[in-house]
Amino acid sequence: MPSFDIVSRIDLSEIDNAIAAIGREIATRFDFKGSKCTIERNEGELRLVADDDLKLKQMHELLKVHLTRRKVEAGALDYKPPEKAAGNTLRQSIALRQGIDAELARRLVREIKDSKIKVQAAVQGGELRVTGKKRDDLQAAIGLLRGLKIEQPLQYVNFRE
Repeated sequence: MPSFDIVSRIDLSEIDNAIAAIGREIATRFDFKGSKCTIERNEGELRLVADDDLKLKQMHELLKVHLTRRKVEAGALDYKPPEKAAGNTLRQSIALRQGIDAELARRLVREIKDSKIKVQAAVQGGELRVTGKKRDDLQAAIGLLRGLKIEQPLQYVNFRE
């Protein structure tokens, strides 16, 4: 029976490469000269430290630009509110969204069922498996899901006959 999987994954090595490039750019840019701005990754979270709100916003722009260059979608970032840190600096955590949470999985399954396409969707951990009798039905389901307004980037993998 033909099937495919819907997943949401981020290549962490590309994130690390983007962070290294941002660090080099911060070290050479004139407007960051003498500032304590840093960015680092711990597990599934990025941590930004900036001197003030303006520099934090500039670091957000740098992050978007460098991630886009590395083919990582900015929708995979979940920004937390900035908080005060030591020495009049700001600290912000950014969670990296990986996997499909239960709420999004239910929404995707409901959209597939409401479309009356002859496929079945099943949740398997952080993934969603869609099966159907015809390859065309599976491709129609992919087209339907791509048309939805979902912040989190989705990949369609393991298309099997």
